[in-house]
Amino acid sequence: MTPHAVVRAALLEAARAIGALADDVGFTLGPTRDPSHGDLATNLAMLLARQLGRPPRAVAAALRDALQLPPGFARKVEVAGPGFLNVFLEGEQVAAVLPEVLARGAAFGRSDAARGQRVNVEFVSANPTGPLHVGHGRGAALGDAIASLLQWTGAEAVREFYVNDAGVQIDRLAQSLWARIQQAAGRDAAIPEGGYQGAYLQELAARVLQAEGRGFADLPPDEGVRRCRTIGMLSQREEQDDDLRAFGVRYDVVSAESDLYAQDRIGPMLADLAARGHTFEADGALWLRTTAFGDDKDRVLRKSDGTFTYFVPDIAYHRDKHERGFTRAIDVWGADHHGYVARMRAAMRALGYGDEFFHAEIVQLVRVMRGGQEVRFSKRSGEFVTLRDLIDETGVDAARYFFLMRRGDAQFVFDIDLATSQTDDNPVFYVQMAHARLSGIFRVAGRAAETVAAAGADLAALTQPEETEMLKQIRAFPDVVARAAATLEPHRVTGFLEGLARLVHLWYHKYRVLGEPEEQPRLVLARAARQVLANGLAVLGIRAPERM
Repeated sequence: MTPHAVVRAALLEAARAIGALADDVGFTLGPTRDPSHGDLATNLAMLLARQLGRPPRAVAAALRDALQLPPGFARKVEVAGPGFLNVFLEGEQVAAVLPEVLARGAAFGRSDAARGQRVNVEFVSANPTGPLHVGHGRGAALGDAIASLLQWTGAEAVREFYVNDAGVQIDRLAQSLWARIQQAAGRDAAIPEGGYQGAYLQELAARVLQAEGRGFADLPPDEGVRRCRTIGMLSQREEQDDDLRAFGVRYDVVSAESDLYAQDRIGPMLADLAARGHTFEADGALWLRTTAFGDDKDRVLRKSDGTFTYFVPDIAYHRDKHERGFTRAIDVWGADHHGYVARMRAAMRALGYGDEFFHAEIVQLVRVMRGGQEVRFSKRSGEFVTLRDLIDETGVDAARYFFLMRRGDAQFVFDIDLATSQTDDNPVFYVQMAHARLSGIFRVAGRAAETVAAAGADLAALTQPEETEMLKQIRAFPDVVARAAATLEPHRVTGFLEGLARLVHLWYHKYRVLGEPEEQPRLVLARAARQVLANGLAVLGIRAPERM
């Protein structure tokens, strides 16, 4: 058993010994932020205080006195703050993580914490009307990393893209493309109000005339617009898929709004809500009583002219997710959807789903800076910086890492100059360089890292402060992944990686490895740190280069 598992099991036994039940209280046990506070800390006493009707510090003291750890396992156990219990491990227990890292390799950090969950993670889901912008890129990085974290903790996570192909925006795309085709044929034609101005439609119009012949421009307008609708939508979806694949994103499922109508998903959903007594007629329209479920006002489902609002297919789509057997539906939405969260949550409640089923992650806007100036638009899009522009400028690794460094709901400034710099100020370069430096140790030694074994190595010789801190950081990795998955916060992993990279760089510059008495244990430490850096980057979909 790992030191973490030993302490956790002992805490559960200690809780029983003082007359408490700790199995279901969801207590935390993890590395301390401050080394002076020990190696592991738990909030168990504070959670048990109410159950026992005693002050948290008194419960912590009782747990400490009842705690039965193996001989030589811990130097001491202290009560701290409002009722934390801090455990100070013996040196060889701190180093005990190294054989585990080497044994588990690329699986170190994985757990079963979310096993049994079947989660739908829907992200990007951009209208098929033009190129993806940098905001879509941020949503893509976040959604993909959330799905990855859930998989690392044992959940079945399905990545899904939802195509909004049945709305007014598609009509505008078709009309805009038809206008561009007329212009390409030498005719005077205006882009309709609210249409799409980007050069990408000029490019597409030229390709259409090349493939179909100039006679395409002579089609009756209704026929031309109808065909442009299909051509434009398919072309933009293909381009979006190409950009997302270039960004390292692969989807398991692509669904479409039009399918909800074709498969008659709307009628049964409305009937379900009506049978539950949550719809009503007023002013010639059909309403959903969302105020009964936390929304600030009731919402129209079917307008007085008989057409459905956007809300209707969205509810049907999420009902379909539930019927497909998902226990959770996590949507990554842009900042413009912030006000939509309450009504969707209300609709899910109206359908009888628990609050744990639906969750929306809001992604705030991205400002792109170069040379101290904001980059506002791309010639090709005509309005905004595209994801493809950013990938071409910075590369995939930097773009993904920078998007994941902050919470998704925080405003973000993407500094292209920093992202492309090869300095320690660039966090992704800093982390990848730490991995490359550790890889270089094995190149110089003429050994593959995988041939270095912990067996026979005197791991107790790893006593330098930087080594002790590296060991603590390495041991913390599974807990970091589990917490990041539970909170849907990939930025916890980037913060961890930068902390470990800082220790690696300090250690690399300060101590020799090869030819020293501590060579074997330090090679073990280097292999383990290298593995954890690689695993952390893999969680985020980022490479771990061996040379830079």
